[in-house]
Amino acid sequence: MAIRTYISIINLNVNGLNTPTKRHRLAERIQKQDPHICCLQETHFTSRDTYKLKVKGWKKIVHANGNQKKAGVAILISGKRDFKMNILRDKEGHYIMIKGSIQEEDITILNIYAPNIGSPQYIRQLLTTLKGEINNNTIIVGDVNTPLTAMDRSTRQKTSKETQALNDALDQNDLIDIYRTFHPKATEYTFFSSAHGTFSKIDHILGYKSNLGNFKKIEITSSIVSGHNAIRLEINKKK
Repeated sequence: MAIRTYISIINLNVNGLNTPTKRHRLAERIQKQDPHICCLQETHFTSRDTYKLKVKGWKKIVHANGNQKKAGVAILISGKRDFKMNILRDKEGHYIMIKGSIQEEDITILNIYAPNIGSPQYIRQLLTTLKGEINNNTIIVGDVNTPLTAMDRSTRQKTSKETQALNDALDQNDLIDIYRTFHPKATEYTFFSSAHGTFSKIDHILGYKSNLGNFKKIEITSSIVSGHNAIRLEINKKK
């Protein structure tokens, strides 16, 4: 008899969690949407702040802290899944990777917050650096600070050489933008730049082409927590 492993993942740039009100609103949102894994970027936490983020019923919160309240990424694990894992952290708080298993199903989550400047090159270098750690069970999430296609921008300008080089690197690694694969013509965005008056999709969830059949649903959802919208991915894997 086939057994299905269902996993839901939410990705969100929170743009700072140093106010109690914001942390409370985030915790309420997580409990309401009830994912199994929640990946956050720009927590702005230092090592002294990590205890502040608590969500009732969530047993593990893993941080890679930034410096001077910049950057910072976190992965929250629901208490509803038994998740054994190993952790790989970046000292600057730009990425965190967890490798483990849920219901005897191997999974690796790489959560990234790319720097504002040189983000395509940063992602390419990171893929090279972590090549030995990444396999086809890996889901890459985060704020990449780069629209990957012309459809990911409201202004429709041409894709830069740096972004094209990043897309080539993703292709070479058999990685796909899951949202764009499911919604090739959708004009939904995750971020609004008030300075430029433009919308863009700079937050992404990437996965391996070979796992496309296991990705059940992906959607962009509005967020009251920050200026970014969230992305939710549902995985329904049969074994």
